[in-house]
Amino acid sequence: MAVGARSGHDGPDKGADGAFRDDTTGDDVTGDEQTQPDGGTPGGGAPGDDDTAGGAGRGPKKQRSFWKELPLLVGIALVLALLIKTFLVQAFSIPSESMMNTLQKGDRVLVDKLTPWFGSEPERGEVVVFHDPGGWLEGQTAPEPNVVQKFLSFIGLMPSAEEKDLIKRVIAVGGDTVSCKEGGKVVLNGVALDETSYLYPGSLPCQDSFGPIKVPEGRIWVMGDNRQNSLDSRFHQQLPGGGTVSSDEVVGRAVVIAWPVTRWATLPVPGIFDNAELNKAMAVAPLGAVSVAGALPLLLWRRKKIADRHTAE
Repeated sequence: MAVGARSGHDGPDKGADGAFRDDTTGDDVTGDEQTQPDGGTPGGGAPGDDDTAGGAGRGPKKQRSFWKELPLLVGIALVLALLIKTFLVQAFSIPSESMMNTLQKGDRVLVDKLTPWFGSEPERGEVVVFHDPGGWLEGQTAPEPNVVQKFLSFIGLMPSAEEKDLIKRVIAVGGDTVSCKEGGKVVLNGVALDETSYLYPGSLPCQDSFGPIKVPEGRIWVMGDNRQNSLDSRFHQQLPGGGTVSSDEVVGRAVVIAWPVTRWATLPVPGIFDNAELNKAMAVAPLGAVSVAGALPLLLWRRKKIADRHTAE
C-alpha cells in the first residue's frame, strides 16, 4: 500500500518494518527528506521529482545582492543628511579671527537650527550664525569651491563656501539699550558688563565710543569677542537697521566646536548675561515713560492756568 493512502481503518498504518506511521504527508519535515523502502519520497513521487507541490525540500529565499541594495542605502543617507542640515544642525567654518579666543580660524562649529523653527529667539550671550544683513561682507570674496566641496556643502557635511554668513556674540536683544565709552565697559540696560571670561586677552570692550542705542524689537546687536579685529554692529550703524541684525536672518546658535577634536568644546552662555538686573533695568524704561506720559497733561494744565492768570492781570 502506498504511503498516504487510507488503510480502511482509523488508526495509523503499519509499515513493512512493523513500525506505525502517521497517514499525513511530510509538510512538517525540517531536516533531510525521508525515503521509502521503494526509493520514493514521502509525497509518493519518484526519486529526483520536485517536491514543490508538497512544500518539502524548498530552499531558503535568495538574499538581494549588496551591490543592488547600495544605491538605496546611499539615497536614504542623502535624504537624512539633507533633512538634518535643513531642520537640525549644520556645520560652519570659522573664516577669521574675530571671535578669538572663543573660536579660532579654521574651527568647525555645529549650529542648532531646530529651535528657531519653534519660535525661539536669539538671547543675550549666545554665539549665533546669521546671513549678511546687507553690506557687512561687501568686498570680501571667498575661494571658489570644487565639485566635491559643493556636494558635501549641499548635504551639510561641509560648511558652505558660497553662502555669506557671519558669526558673532549677541550682546543686546530687542528692547535693550546698549552703549560704550572709549576704553570703558559695554553698558547694557544701565549695567556695566564684565566680559573678561570671553574677550580676547588684552582686547578692550570697545575702542571707540558708541550709543546709547535702543535695539528695535525683533533685532539683535552683535559683537565679536576679539573686539579690535571684528567688523560687527559697531561698524555698520550707517546701514539700514543701524548696525542691528534682524532675528529672521539668524541661522541658529553655535552650540559646539566639532573640529579639530583637540578643540572640542561647548559654547555656553556666559554667566554675566544671567544677571537679573539686566531685565529689571529694561523694565524700568517703560515704567518711566508711562510716568512722564501721565504727568504731561497735568503739566500742560498748570502752564495754561499760569498763562490765564497773567492775561487777567
